[in-house]
Amino acid sequence: MGPRAVPRGAWRLTPLWHPSDNFGPRRDGAVPDIVVLHYTAMASAEGARDWLCHPDAGVSAHYVIGRQGTVWQLVREEMRAWHAGLGAWGSVTEVNSRSIGIEIANTGAEPFPEPQMAALEKLLAGILQRWRIPPERVIGHSDMTPGRKIDPGPRFDWARLARRGLAICAAPAAPGDFHANAHRVGYRVEANRHDALLSAFRDRFRPGARGPLDETDRSLMAGLAAKYPAT
Repeated sequence: MGPRAVPRGAWRLTPLWHPSDNFGPRRDGAVPDIVVLHYTAMASAEGARDWLCHPDAGVSAHYVIGRQGTVWQLVREEMRAWHAGLGAWGSVTEVNSRSIGIEIANTGAEPFPEPQMAALEKLLAGILQRWRIPPERVIGHSDMTPGRKIDPGPRFDWARLARRGLAICAAPAAPGDFHANAHRVGYRVEANRHDALLSAFRDRFRPGARGPLDETDRSLMAGLAAKYPAT
């Protein structure tokens, strides 16, 4: 996986245990090899936390991170939380059984504050170390369901995580077929849904870009496909 930018031991934190009953065993003996980042789309971190624990919700996550950096753990990492729903990444079609889900308190229209991002970095570094997950397997909900989900959204600082070895950035290569290379990276989007794919890609790897698909998009996606082909 290469060296970590976060020093060994710097990731340690102790989440507050706030158990949810919305979980089950991972299917077919699966272990987590993906981390999926979400935003809560709710004003209150505590409200989101409590909803993810409510028996009528039918959803959960392993962790919730509040705006001031409080981290609650709702489901043990070895268990299957219900956060990913429909969608796929690479060859993985049952993402809940292969992933750890982190809900970040945010409405989708606000920046992610420093204490929250610092807590996320510590939490992520520990998860990647415990389960030997490479940074290219840290994805957004929007990556696995382009067009249906947009979280963690265009205001999330993916570049910050990449600088710390906790996610990846895109480096240009010779432009190629955007959709074919996206498929190699892990995106599973029908060929007629270019707009949804382009939006999800730009939110993460080219924030602020507008207009139709261009050579920069093709170049960056080709670079990702060359360096990080999905399994």
